[in-house]
Amino acid sequence: MNPGSSPSTGRAAAAVRRAAAVFAAGVTRPPAPRPRWLRRGRIDLVAVADVIVALIAFAATNSRLSNLHPPDANTVVILAVSLALCAPLAVRSFFPLTALVASALAMLWIGGGFTGVGIVPGAVLVYVLCLYAVAVRCEPWVVTTAGVVTAIGAIFTTGLAPTTAILVAAVPVLAGVVVRTRRGGRERLEVQERRHEGERALLQERQRIARELHDVVAHHMSVIAIQAEAGPYKVQDPPKELVESFAEIRAGALSGLKELRRVLGVLRSDTPDTAPQPGLDDLGGLLESARSAGMTVTAGVSGAPRPLPAGVDLSAYRIIQEALSNAMRHSPGAAVQVKLYYGDAALVVEVRNDHCPPEIRTPAEPDGVPGDGSGHGIIGMRERATMLGGYLQAGPTEKGEFLVTAALPLDSGPAQDEP
Repeated sequence: MNPGSSPSTGRAAAAVRRAAAVFAAGVTRPPAPRPRWLRRGRIDLVAVADVIVALIAFAATNSRLSNLHPPDANTVVILAVSLALCAPLAVRSFFPLTALVASALAMLWIGGGFTGVGIVPGAVLVYVLCLYAVAVRCEPWVVTTAGVVTAIGAIFTTGLAPTTAILVAAVPVLAGVVVRTRRGGRERLEVQERRHEGERALLQERQRIARELHDVVAHHMSVIAIQAEAGPYKVQDPPKELVESFAEIRAGALSGLKELRRVLGVLRSDTPDTAPQPGLDDLGGLLESARSAGMTVTAGVSGAPRPLPAGVDLSAYRIIQEALSNAMRHSPGAAVQVKLYYGDAALVVEVRNDHCPPEIRTPAEPDGVPGDGSGHGIIGMRERATMLGGYLQAGPTEKGEFLVTAALPLDSGPAQDEP
């Protein structure tokens, strides 16, 4: 509060803010869309009709007040009263509750300042239409209050019988509720149809991807497994090392084929996958598989290992898996260091390849993709980290190494680890 303002001024301002909050809370936002035949692009035909009816009511009301009031009445006052009675109709589509209150105040004004006028049909029409708009757009408690106040006001200000007053208030309220219910049902039906269309398109796309994977990737994986199994038999007395290498190739192909079949099952199913996902507990098997492929891999852990959220556990495993795969593909036989840092707020994963291929020793692009233009794996790793609220950096270092560093935030509560 300003030093020069009085407590009464502060209380008045607070009351105005509370009244504005009530008005804002009482109006439904956004309104239910009108039928298409009531809209022409961005033009709302109902709002245009309201303006036209308001102008007609203004002319009729001004003429009635001029004829019924004494000849020496102030013309400007009559015009102002007619405008106050009819103008709320022009804004009822945008501010229904405000329009209703303005119409009610104008009718009280004419009842107290103009004697012998009686009921003004134009003003009653405007008020009824504003009450209908409130019933369509506002919250139920606002509609109920407006209907009760209308009935009581009609009884005490116009002298109508209670039955007639209740009927006058109930007709626009019931009509508005019916229209509101129909519009809401139509909107919910449209939302459900759009959701079903999206789900159907997603299912079709997943089935298309599954067909491509089955017809292309699975076929080649099966061929690799068969050729690896038959390879040792094409040489007389094959060396033991050769037989073991072909056996490892076949095992890797079969393992990849099994994983691919699981992915195909997920793509072709509309139910969530319930198979257990890998995590850092399976890191030993992943490192051993890389070592069997001829890669020198060392691992280290810092901090206090503890149970991780399922998303962090899976993402850390996948990031390490992709980084090892990239190292195996671009730097065969390189030495790779895998380090995990268990911090208080985040898990830091670091995969360092001691040999960066010449084709990607150029500085990393802004998004971390190597300069050779490839990098879908890095993009996927970054998406996993970003999805968890973390970040990932990947690129060559000054020592000629290739370093992947990911920071994955940890949840504070163990309950969040549960699916």
